[in-house]
Amino acid sequence: MENYQYTIWILILPFAAFLFTGILSGKLKPSLTATISIGAIGIATALSYLAAIQYFFLNASESYTAVEAASFTWYRLSDTLVIDMGILIDPISVMMLVVISTVSFMVHIYSTGYMKGDDGYARYFTFLSLFSFAMLGLVLATNLIQIYVFWELVGLSSYLLIGHYYQKPSAVAAAKKAFIVTRFADLGFLIGILMLSYYTGTFSFSDITNPDGPLITQTIGGTFLGLSTLTWAMILVFMGGAGKSAMFPFHIWLPDAMEGPTPISALIHAATMVVAGVYLVARMFTVYSLAAPEALEVIAFIGAFTSLFAALIAITQTDIKKILAYSTISQIGYMMMALGVSGYSGEAGLGFTASMFHLFTHAFFKALLFLGAGSIIHAVHSNEMKDMGGLRKHLPATHITFLIATLAISGIPPFSGFFSKDEILAAAYASNKLYFAVEYLVAGLTAFYMFRLYFNVFWGKKRTYENIHESPASMTIPLWILAFGAAFAGFLPFSHLVTTDGIPFDTHFHLTIAIASVAIALTGIFIAAALYRKESTRSQKIAATLGVFYTVTKEKFYVDEIYLFITKKIIFNLISKSIAWFDRHIVDGFMNLTGNTTVAASFRIRKFQSGNIHQYALVFLTGVLIATLVYLYYYPK
Repeated sequence: MENYQYTIWILILPFAAFLFTGILSGKLKPSLTATISIGAIGIATALSYLAAIQYFFLNASESYTAVEAASFTWYRLSDTLVIDMGILIDPISVMMLVVISTVSFMVHIYSTGYMKGDDGYARYFTFLSLFSFAMLGLVLATNLIQIYVFWELVGLSSYLLIGHYYQKPSAVAAAKKAFIVTRFADLGFLIGILMLSYYTGTFSFSDITNPDGPLITQTIGGTFLGLSTLTWAMILVFMGGAGKSAMFPFHIWLPDAMEGPTPISALIHAATMVVAGVYLVARMFTVYSLAAPEALEVIAFIGAFTSLFAALIAITQTDIKKILAYSTISQIGYMMMALGVSGYSGEAGLGFTASMFHLFTHAFFKALLFLGAGSIIHAVHSNEMKDMGGLRKHLPATHITFLIATLAISGIPPFSGFFSKDEILAAAYASNKLYFAVEYLVAGLTAFYMFRLYFNVFWGKKRTYENIHESPASMTIPLWILAFGAAFAGFLPFSHLVTTDGIPFDTHFHLTIAIASVAIALTGIFIAAALYRKESTRSQKIAATLGVFYTVTKEKFYVDEIYLFITKKIIFNLISKSIAWFDRHIVDGFMNLTGNTTVAASFRIRKFQSGNIHQYALVFLTGVLIATLVYLYYYPK
């Protein structure tokens, strides 16, 4: 196997940029800070592509085996249990390197135009470098502890970026919400890690996911509620992934994260933070499929439910960034469901490959959608669709690239989303017809709400705008590059590159499923065109007809309100106040009673310590006399 030691620079460069620009914050010109950050991620991107070319196309072996490009012992817990730090090169880590570095590089370039003149310009690029370093470190991790360290670092850096506009209370609240919600999920992840390490004596992915290893070939632990200890451990690991990937019920942080700058929304929602959960399940997939299939059933159910749940909400939203946020939640649900219905090897692993393929294509068209939304917001200074309309002539580059991304996410051939979505639907159809029906419906809903967005922004009512113009080249060039990926990434022979067991296999074109998926997507598009291409009142009449259902979906099924009720009314007001009362009146009251009793008793007997020798003698003699009388009474002879 070839030498991949140069991949260490993929991590070193963004981290060095973060340290250098952070330490010299205030001393460097903002433009120089941006240049350093862009240069670092640019070189890291080039090295990522070099690693991908070398690994996938210059590797002469028939199957792609995992390689530890670097490794050193960080901490030794015992003679057998050690924590290593290193770089793992295998199909999914290399694929993720390409995705993360490409989108991050495009976002860096785009941000020079979008964030120009911002008071926190230098700070923004410093934290952007930290986020890129954390995500790259996460996907290159060789063991569970290393991935958990970078997992938490991703959470920290996303908190800093979401709260970039810290003068706005809503941005501060959104950053705290994202941090707190994901911390609850990460607690489950940590417990799952500790359970796995307890039974295996290792944190290493190569040992834990070895099909011939003891974790998979031997029964470990007991059972609880009908599930094995290993299954519970893997469900807890998935809990961490569900938090990062905004799966129900941990999805509530993601729409609020739109308070951050739009380029950050693209970075978090396209190919980085939100797909970390999908990557985690894929990394541990051997264990899930061979030793904990019940956990895969949980993943499939939550993925399918989340994809439908988020799609229904996206239909009624009016903020273009929140529509895209719920779209991301729905698409991540697609990926999770595909993993849940997949088997381990060969054709049975179609769902795994389809999930990774959709992760890959989704990165391009979703980053393009968010950056396109940023270009729109940059022009009209609003997120609301009611303030937009007829923008196709004013923003021609944004219009064309946004349309490409919309066609891709809708699954229209020959754009990339068609190929990956077709494979997911085929995997669902082969495994579980109910999940297929759900995702088939979601495909139609996706096309509808995305073209609802497209027609409202670029067609619809023509409005009068002042000083509106296309975004600068620093913003449109990344749009065209991502549009190229969104259009043509689907033609990659992905099943020859990324599979469950590293052995390439040929996927078949499922003509019946493809025709059906395109048909429902076109149905969604035609309905959206009829309602929104030209200004009319038809959509308002339909909304009024739907009544309560429309209101519930527009209010996001009141999940946030339920969380607030549980936290404020039950946890804070009922449970916390009851505990506080018990602590104040019972615990503190008992301690106060002890102290007050001691003080009162001391006050009563204080005269025994008067210092009068005659009183001491009298007390002493009285005591002796009493003791003598008692003795004589009980022992007269």
